[in-house]
Amino acid sequence: MKIKYLGHSSFKITGKTQFGEEVTLITDPFDSKEVGLPYPKQTADVVTLSHHHKDHDAIENIEGTPRENYVLIDTPGEFEVKGLRIFGLKSYHDDKKGAERGTNVIYVYDFMEARIAHLGDLGHKLESDQLEQLENIDILITPVGGVYTIDAETAVEVIEDLEPVVTIPMHYKTPKHIAAFDKAATLDDFLKESGAGEIEPQKELSIKSHNDLDQLTNIFPLSF
Repeated sequence: MKIKYLGHSSFKITGKTQFGEEVTLITDPFDSKEVGLPYPKQTADVVTLSHHHKDHDAIENIEGTPRENYVLIDTPGEFEVKGLRIFGLKSYHDDKKGAERGTNVIYVYDFMEARIAHLGDLGHKLESDQLEQLENIDILITPVGGVYTIDAETAVEVIEDLEPVVTIPMHYKTPKHIAAFDKAATLDDFLKESGAGEIEPQKELSIKSHNDLDQLTNIFPLSF
């Protein structure tokens, strides 16, 4: 399995399904103008969208068209693509039941190598019923920047609640982000809040089996 960070909330994940077939998945492709980061065209077998804002649903940056070239998933529910089981869980983009920014979908991907949860633009603490549906997460991908999502402090609480083996932070401010993200926290802010200290982001996360997860640091930031 390889996980590459494309920036913002977008990742390219290539891993094996329960049937041993390789699948490439893209999360939340974004419009460069809405974020400030470049986004080269990507190819994928499946694309998941946590919500319909242009910094998360720019499918024009995916080669081909949905149904013909890849499977597009943008709703809660249970899905299977080439043997890859995907579960979408309804949540909210804010802490007011979606009154400010609408709904958000948390996705869980059951790869052979690891069970991965991508929280999208989660804007609130997870409720008890959501926690029950997010058990046994190996790799948690969570926003940490605040303003439009949970902040670093709340992200740490979510991590403590879910107890993943590895956490990958996303959706934080970088020098390349547009002015709309000026008030968001940085990766360093999150690393300090989490107690992880200084960690050099890696180019990708690569594992051959579930056992490899134990060799990784609990917080595993990726560069893009």
